[in-house]
Amino acid sequence: MTTTHVLQTPEVDLAYDVHGPLPTADGRPVLLAIGQPMDATGFATLASHLPGRTVVAYDPRGLGRSARKDGRVDMVPEVQASDVHALIEALGTGPVDLFGSSGGAVAGLALVAAHPGDVRTFVAHEPPVISALPDTDAARRAQAGYMEAYQAKGSGAGMAAFIAMTSWSGEYTDEYFAQPAPDPAAFGMASEDDGSRDDPLLSDRSLAVSDFRPDIEALRAAPTRIVLAVGEETGDTFTARTARGVAAMLGQEPVVFPSHHGGFLGGGFGYAGKPAEFAARLEEVLG
Repeated sequence: MTTTHVLQTPEVDLAYDVHGPLPTADGRPVLLAIGQPMDATGFATLASHLPGRTVVAYDPRGLGRSARKDGRVDMVPEVQASDVHALIEALGTGPVDLFGSSGGAVAGLALVAAHPGDVRTFVAHEPPVISALPDTDAARRAQAGYMEAYQAKGSGAGMAAFIAMTSWSGEYTDEYFAQPAPDPAAFGMASEDDGSRDDPLLSDRSLAVSDFRPDIEALRAAPTRIVLAVGEETGDTFTARTARGVAAMLGQEPVVFPSHHGGFLGGGFGYAGKPAEFAARLEEVLG
């Protein structure tokens, strides 16, 4: 059973889906799943493979069904963390287990630092924290490359450059920057400029996500059990390296999950992972 709700706040109306009963059937914490820039629909398949858990997924402000009232368009982890805190309070079930994907994992780091009592166990799956890399400056240059391609030629060129950056294995060397601009057609995308310049992934609207610097002291002091996670297929690409970097900051090794960066996704997203295996691993890690 899935129900949809809206939490109204002065700055945003937050839409969220509840998969399962509230309060939970077995007394275990709610499993809250958050993404960025993905909305709640991306977690429906994962929730279907967790029939024993109540899973709550929401649309971050400005994405999907969550309409902003603050007049802004930027995605800021600390702001998202305040929204998640308000959502947890509205659920009224006490501390949650939290699964954060990509930018959602960054928001989770901000949440645990600011509201450590909100979360029992936090699984942070491949947070794209550039400052955790030894080649931070080169990574920022590579990031600027896909943003410039997007501003110059639209979403096809921008996404092709984004894929080139995030699929590169290892540090961003001179070899990386010497490559010609990737052809969108090679990825099945149109080369024509679509006119868009407001994509939350390709524009500068999400710079605060990748620029986020975790408060390591606050995270270490929190009662929350924090688990960094990396996909077995992600190899030594960007988000695997950032996940390992954040884990090292916290003095731990990342836990390996099945599949890739979107390993929990079903087939409806064009980037299908292994959601059944991913869900089983998540249950194992949550305990």
